[in-house]
Amino acid sequence: MKTTPFTRYHRENGARMVEFAGYEMPVEFTGINDEHMAVRQRAGVFDVSHMGEIWVKGPRAEEFLRYVLTNDVRQLYDGKVQYSCLPNGRGGIVDDILVYRLDVETYLLVVNAANVEKDWKYLTEWGARFGMTPGKELYNASDEIAQLAIQGPEAMRIVQQLCPEPVEQIPYYTFKKTEVAGIPNAILSATGYTGAGGCEIYVANQDADRLWNALWSVGNGCGLKNIGLGARDTLRLEMGFCLYGNDIDDATSPIEAGLGWITRFSADRDFIDKPLLERQKQEGTSRSLVGFELTERGIPRHGYPLTDPEGREIGVVTSGTMSPVLKKGIGMGYVAAPYVAEGSQIAVTIRGKAIPARVVKRPFIHEDSAK
Repeated sequence: MKTTPFTRYHRENGARMVEFAGYEMPVEFTGINDEHMAVRQRAGVFDVSHMGEIWVKGPRAEEFLRYVLTNDVRQLYDGKVQYSCLPNGRGGIVDDILVYRLDVETYLLVVNAANVEKDWKYLTEWGARFGMTPGKELYNASDEIAQLAIQGPEAMRIVQQLCPEPVEQIPYYTFKKTEVAGIPNAILSATGYTGAGGCEIYVANQDADRLWNALWSVGNGCGLKNIGLGARDTLRLEMGFCLYGNDIDDATSPIEAGLGWITRFSADRDFIDKPLLERQKQEGTSRSLVGFELTERGIPRHGYPLTDPEGREIGVVTSGTMSPVLKKGIGMGYVAAPYVAEGSQIAVTIRGKAIPARVVKRPFIHEDSAK
């Protein structure tokens, strides 16, 4: 099992450690609800060094990425981040990723930990058609980079104390190569998986200790808390963010998953699965991913059946939890087309009992909900 450069700090801080995507990772420190509310109300730090990082470089980098991604990297400028996905050639999703443009010939792809090898194989196989050579134009740096996510309304005030230039007001989904904690050329990105604000910081593994110690030297006095994978999941679910392997995978289309907004069609661009996805967008799909909340007490879980009010099965739960902010069961799942509309009455089968629910718009919470 792999470890991250921060693993020893998690153990020292009493984390409950589990295997995740081949890594030993902290699932919780002081409890999921406590950590969740710390991020919603103050600030928390997540070790996300298990995520993968793949460089795409060279004069054909933009052309290549325009073909292998659903979103269009031509919309990017230097210092801009884009959410996208890799279509698998069969209408499904290889992975959902972030794309960072450093310049028109240099891009960083941040991919899900469990998919690093699959994504690398996909990119190198397609890259061969564009003259993209592994180790040169394509480079898998996943084992060389450490990453911390500092999230919450106080996160940027804390991080600003580590930076000599202004970063507190960096626009959402942009990034800077800047000095952080005395580390030159760190990537500081106004992104995250919580909807609570903050940033993600990428440094070389050898600089991880320096970043960690500097962060806590200021964070200890600002209410910063360690956060594990458990709260990361409940935080992203309150925002209705998809989790690869649960809500999206090789058998789900970005259109039926509600990711049409990152699937850009234009006359001057061909991309993998374009005709199929364009047809789905025009004609609709037989099922779609929706958010729902329970109207009676219960906790929906991945794999639970979804039914109509008469008990006929119409879909399945892909993610579910008890929302620490709303204090009610919330979830996402695929349902048949007639039940997609907001307000549709459905039910979740929990231990043989149908618990009423209704389809709601995502995100489940808004900026003031946790205050």
